[in-house]
Amino acid sequence: MHYLDVGGVHISRIGLGTWQFGAREWGYGSEYAERDAVDIVHRALDLGINLIDTAESYAFGRSESIIGRAIAGRRQDAFVASKVFPVMPLAPVVVQRGRGSARRLGVDTIDLYQVHWPNPVVPLGTTMDGMRRLQREGLVANVGVSNFSLSQWQAAENALGGPVLSNQVQYSLAARSPDRTLVPWAAANDRIIIAYSPLAQGFLSATYDTTNAPGGIRALNPNFLPENLARGTALLAALRGVATARGVKPAQVALAWLLRRPNVVAIPGASSVAQLEANAAAADLDLTDDEDARLTETSDAFHPEAGLGTIPRRLKAVVRR
Repeated sequence: MHYLDVGGVHISRIGLGTWQFGAREWGYGSEYAERDAVDIVHRALDLGINLIDTAESYAFGRSESIIGRAIAGRRQDAFVASKVFPVMPLAPVVVQRGRGSARRLGVDTIDLYQVHWPNPVVPLGTTMDGMRRLQREGLVANVGVSNFSLSQWQAAENALGGPVLSNQVQYSLAARSPDRTLVPWAAANDRIIIAYSPLAQGFLSATYDTTNAPGGIRALNPNFLPENLARGTALLAALRGVATARGVKPAQVALAWLLRRPNVVAIPGASSVAQLEANAAAADLDLTDDEDARLTETSDAFHPEAGLGTIPRRLKAVVRR
């Protein structure tokens, strides 16, 4: 495993995203939540993956509880990150919910506590006041944000009166907006970009095409609309080409492309220990400049349609399942 040492923290370049832990919408079932998820965390720690990311909103706190069980006795091996859901994120509410997350996680200190989304109504100052109180209590070591623009991230730092270590954003070969401002600013200012959905919910695994679209929660992802699968043909072909030449999986190539970006770590989820192991191995895949350029060029040419008009229809299909 490779690590990033930034802002006084030491975290693995590949982490583990745990939205799916205990969440019904992924359809993995109770056995996955009770046994497989714990096994995945244990194997991640064995492989040197220390960044374990969760949130209070994932399965209404159940994800945090599963992680708490999994890291019991191995706390020193894990860098635990969680998020406060910004419904009325006034300072006392943030403090209360931070304590709740720590309790479910079974930790004295949350290594990284993040504001999950900006709140357009509640002033950022009161939210960051709550974060500052948690830091003073020793309950939170580092503060982060998620889904913040650069100006919002900078405003969060000003409101906190100290470093906001990280910004967790959607970032992949299929979602490149962080390239414009967030990644350069993080690299220049000793900050971290945490890339969620680094495989675009499996789109970049190059498993699906216009004749083979996924069901379940992935059916709500516009990338899997037939027109976007068709538009992504060149990008997916480039991933397959590099993967075949290297004897690896396309998903590993997509992760390796992200890790060539400065100050970026990725947090793919895993449905099994085998998938976790494949994700971890991507940290050792060193792409050439030519391979990077080819992937970047095909990504630049990928312009998916938002497909918002199809969401109600697809949502009904998921509910029927």
